[in-house]
Amino acid sequence: MSAATDRLSRLLALVPWLRAHPGIPLPAAAEAFGITPRQLRDDLDLLFVCGLPGGAPGDLIDLSYSGDRITIADPQTLDRPLRLSVDEATALVVAARALADVPGLAGREALDRALEKAVGAAGSVAGQVRVSLDTHAEVLAAVQRAVRERRRVHLRYLVWSRDELTERDVDPMRMLVREGHWYLEGWCHRAEAVRLFRLDRIDGPDGVEVLDIPAALPPGAVSRDTSEGIYRPGPADVRVVLELASPARWVADYYPVTGVRELPGGRLEITLHARETSWLHRLVLGLGADVRVVEPLVLAAQVHALARRVLAAYGLDAPSGGAADER
Repeated sequence: MSAATDRLSRLLALVPWLRAHPGIPLPAAAEAFGITPRQLRDDLDLLFVCGLPGGAPGDLIDLSYSGDRITIADPQTLDRPLRLSVDEATALVVAARALADVPGLAGREALDRALEKAVGAAGSVAGQVRVSLDTHAEVLAAVQRAVRERRRVHLRYLVWSRDELTERDVDPMRMLVREGHWYLEGWCHRAEAVRLFRLDRIDGPDGVEVLDIPAALPPGAVSRDTSEGIYRPGPADVRVVLELASPARWVADYYPVTGVRELPGGRLEITLHARETSWLHRLVLGLGADVRVVEPLVLAAQVHALARRVLAAYGLDAPSGGAADER
């Protein structure tokens, strides 16, 4: 079970358990759940900002652990039987059906029972829900076989940050689904490190070959904790903020963004980090008037200069403003 799944199960169990053990010392509670006091403090800090929709102070779980003793004054209904609205039940059905496609899922019978109840709460709408994770079925099947048989795979893989198609051999470790996308985690012989590979960036069915070579993981091959997201910016990465018009919102799904903010008129502001920005020049120019570079200003200036050179080559004048307008 992944670290994220472990933590979710623990968070759901914490509130009723702490309500049944008022004033329990923090070290004793941590021992009861088999975690460190530091992990429990992190869980309590997260619970402190959870509660009912709205997010106002009166909607959040009221707890305290001053003096290393934990008290929950108001659990905001989390210790009462759950009643779902139709919208909430439908969202749960979508998530459950996506989870049901995960290979090697433990507790499948419990998931099926929960899904049946959620469908009943959602009514006729749930019968129309279909979930499809966006990857090619043949790619998924090949990678699943490599993981199951513990065999090395050869990939033709697109590195989005360089817009480069690479060739690499990978010893599979596990498969996971995050934010609607399939990933293969494995030891990459090209990078000599553990890497995550998004399956829809493999170059089609011909871009994956299961080799007749056993996977041989080195001692340092340890799975990454993805509970805080797949992509982790490096210290040398450039922070980029783009404002997208409605037709360009797909960018937020295709690239690993680290922040998303809704704007009026269906626009979207995204934050991403890039080790080098030459591929962003092509992206911004291709999106035209549907994108605006907010940060960094040097990127906006570079795109402006490139656009002027392209237009000059065709004997055209550059218009004022435009896709990379710094405003």
